[in-house]
Amino acid sequence: MAEAETVIKFDHVVKRYKLFKNDRERFKSLFTKKAKYKEKLATNDLSFEIKRGEGVAFMGRNGAGKSTILKMITGVCYPTSGEITVKGRVSALLELSAGFNPQFTGRENIYLKCNIMGMNNDEIKAIEDDIVEFAELGEYIDQPVRTYSSGMKARLGFAINVNIDPEIMIVDEALSVGDKNFRKKCTNKMRDIMHHEDVTLLFVTHSLETAKEFCTRGIVLEKGTMKFDGPIQEAINFYEGKY
Repeated sequence: MAEAETVIKFDHVVKRYKLFKNDRERFKSLFTKKAKYKEKLATNDLSFEIKRGEGVAFMGRNGAGKSTILKMITGVCYPTSGEITVKGRVSALLELSAGFNPQFTGRENIYLKCNIMGMNNDEIKAIEDDIVEFAELGEYIDQPVRTYSSGMKARLGFAINVNIDPEIMIVDEALSVGDKNFRKKCTNKMRDIMHHEDVTLLFVTHSLETAKEFCTRGIVLEKGTMKFDGPIQEAINFYEGKY
């Protein structure tokens, strides 16, 4: 059997953030190198490959670099040095309500977000009813998103991202959306997606049991450096032994 294709590759990736004292210093930095700031090393010389169909959990304390890795994969931010290769349509369950136009209705925002993801209107039309049904917003789907609660926006965001037939799915503590019944529905949908062996999952969670349910591999990070990479149970044992 042929080896699975590599869909994500980090090659000696470093990401540094500039932390400015205030907005004045940040604005000054646009015009001069004399602006005062501190450097934060978010990832330090990270190299790894992820194959198609793998489920990989990223573990580490706050500030370990987990979310920065996911943001670089989705293109929200870019590495300071090193190279990142991503092959496939990415669905990111990160900030679920990001990218909505508050003046558009929920239905109009479905088209907006899916267009941004590279889908054409015919492709969106084919999954529109599935998104609307999954979000369970009722008549609010045709009301402006500015009238939605944060929970309603998150539900719509989740419904869009899990119904676009993703090739790479990125989840950052996103399964805690809505009430108990809706959270169960989200978890079941994730299971259905992962039954398709060609879907690659990248998962950040503080629940090690949830990580074990969805992932077969774990990467443990500390201050932007990889400390362990291996089978999920071994990664959990390493993480629990360390912390």
